[in-house]
Amino acid sequence: MTQKNNGIFNREKAKDFTDTDTDIDGNSNSTAVASIGTPEDTPADFDKAIETAGFGRFNLILFILAILGTCANMFESTTMSYILPIAECDLHLTLTDKGVLNACAYAGMIISAIPWGYLSDTKGRRKVLVCGYFLTCICVLGSALSQNFIMLVTFKFLCGLMVNGPAAVLYTYLTEMHGPKYRSYVLMVVGMITSLSLLILPVMAWGIFPRDWDFVLFDSLNIHSWQVFLFVCALPSLFSGLLITALPESPKYLMSQSRNVEALQALQRIYHINTGKPKDTYPIKSLILEVPSRDAQKDEVIYTIGEKAADKTEPVKRPSRSLLESLRAGMLQMKPMFHKPLLGLALQCFTMQFTMFLGLNSFRLWLPQLFSSMADYEAEFVGEDVSASMCTIIEYSVNKTAETLTNHENACAVPKTISMDMYLNNIIVSACGVVGYLLAGSIIRLIGTKRLLTYGLFISGILGMTLYWSFNSLMTIIISSAFITVACVSVSSLLGAVVALFPTQLRSLVVATAMMCGRLGALSGNLLFPVFMQIGCLPPFIMVGAAMLIAAVFSIVIPNPKKATFT
Repeated sequence: MTQKNNGIFNREKAKDFTDTDTDIDGNSNSTAVASIGTPEDTPADFDKAIETAGFGRFNLILFILAILGTCANMFESTTMSYILPIAECDLHLTLTDKGVLNACAYAGMIISAIPWGYLSDTKGRRKVLVCGYFLTCICVLGSALSQNFIMLVTFKFLCGLMVNGPAAVLYTYLTEMHGPKYRSYVLMVVGMITSLSLLILPVMAWGIFPRDWDFVLFDSLNIHSWQVFLFVCALPSLFSGLLITALPESPKYLMSQSRNVEALQALQRIYHINTGKPKDTYPIKSLILEVPSRDAQKDEVIYTIGEKAADKTEPVKRPSRSLLESLRAGMLQMKPMFHKPLLGLALQCFTMQFTMFLGLNSFRLWLPQLFSSMADYEAEFVGEDVSASMCTIIEYSVNKTAETLTNHENACAVPKTISMDMYLNNIIVSACGVVGYLLAGSIIRLIGTKRLLTYGLFISGILGMTLYWSFNSLMTIIISSAFITVACVSVSSLLGAVVALFPTQLRSLVVATAMMCGRLGALSGNLLFPVFMQIGCLPPFIMVGAAMLIAAVFSIVIPNPKKATFT
């Protein structure tokens, strides 16, 4: 009984009692399930423990966190695309400058991806989320006070540097807080919230940009409506950081670090919030040891996972480690990712993420600029028999930006007003994305995640090239809505596959690295898109469509996530 109370379970003796059934989402249980004894004295695996904690108010809090955190993440990569048409005169922007502003946040994300992923797998999910969101809020406020192009680029780079940690870890944290019954739906829900956050941005722009909010702050800072817009965009990061301070660390992470006492306390807290019952009435009294038991050491700088011992009947006491020793242990922890079978799988996922983000985010972030140019073009030639084809709009946008730069005083003599059609078009595209995610759940049940990923990428690749033949504004809106909706669903499907295909101690690192590759693709695409726009009409859409089709080919050989083991 002493061994059971200490949470020690001999897996060798329990092989005959192992539950080999898979969960309803196709994932097998993460560890062996001891099915002997009563729930009170039988060590439980994570899936059983989190399921026993219930589903209720705590999961509602997680849903609120998902909304706030996802909005914070998406705002940082998207806000620039909405302020570029408005801030063009204030910041003296060229077409290349606009591409740099769209891309600079991704540059920060690329640099910080590996450090954030490592810190998440060693210091914990909760600490990364709290620190990351608070630091992001500070950087966003700095960008809102920017007075010139250099200042804005610098702060947007810092925003990307800070937000990349919580952006990647949020997926892992939400997944590890749910049992197998709900786990397969978590990332799709996050994807739907992602699309909803993209709907919130044009609605906010619609409410803020037309206002005459030009004033001077502290007798030296000129504030315009687009800076007020950025101030408002800092709120989700602030509220996310505040909310996470009230939430526990991921029990799954704590178990993977052999901190079962803390994991059990977190589960008891979740149980108390969900049911309203006292913590000591939580049925599970001990947890299966995934690694030898140890407590947090006083002088230990970073927690890393220990090696599994052959004999798990005695707790192993670990001496405190120096920072160098902890970093060395962390590198050993990452070693499996550089060997078969994980290496090949990781390279496939990273390549797909690069090409998908290159195609999707290049077009998505330039779409508000194109819609703005479309509205200006139709307003300038109203009543005339002219067609607002995609090629016409691109040529008009390039010429208009050049005119603003060379003849700034005349072009910017009157404050720039954006037609309401620009906001409405962006709202329509984002609303279609929300509807697409609502339908995606039913489609997944019919064809599965892998087929949805492959079919979605092929369809989006074809749609991306079809934009070249768009001959009026209505056709442009329809194709753009379909392309962005299908592509966003595909991106979420890939992230769900990454979470399912890699083990717990590598999961955040792999997700962060995949996101880094995606950011690199987005950065490359946003720098190339204006260059291709100046070359001609066809090259930008060849780039967008070809990138999605390359990802589609790689998706064919990705293992089926439904058959993966959640470990």
